Amino acid sequence: MSRLSHLDSQGQAHMVDVGDKAETARIAVAEGSVVMQAETLAIVRAGDAKKGDVLGTARLAGIMAAKRAHELIPLCHPLLLTKIAVDLAIDEALPGVRVRAEVRLTGKTGVEMEALTAVSVACLTVYDMVKAVDRGMRIEAIQLVHKSGGKSGVYEVAEGQR
Repeated sequence: MSRLSHLDSQGQAHMVDVGDKAETARIAVAEGSVVMQAETLAIVRAGDAKKGDVLGTARLAGIMAAKRAHELIPLCHPLLLTKIAVDLAIDEALPGVRVRAEVRLTGKTGVEMEALTAVSVACLTVYDMVKAVDRGMRIEAIQLVHKSGGKSGVYEVAEGQR
């Protein structure tokens, strides 16, 4: 395992200097889900939540969160993101909502934290929007499923590990 890049030679946390790195096209995709009672999912599907459009609000929250990841995670660089897509899908078999975020840029550092932040906040927003009817919801399986760009190349989670 390689040395952690956010620790200096004395073991102190620091922001990595990316000034000498090459700019490359970088993509990160993260996924997660909110598991809920079937009755709660029916409310989401029908658009009957008292707080409004659950999926639309969660989509916007995820997009906004990706843009602010550097404000939430201490050693993240502020980035000029070129694409943020947050997709939410009802999954009757779960039952619940599946969330997927794709973040892109051309730059010197990756966008994994932005994609993971987008999914996390979108899931939290789904929870917030319907918690009045189902406090037992679970947020699960938030993970990076794809990353490309930079010197470390491509990372892909096998379908069976999602």
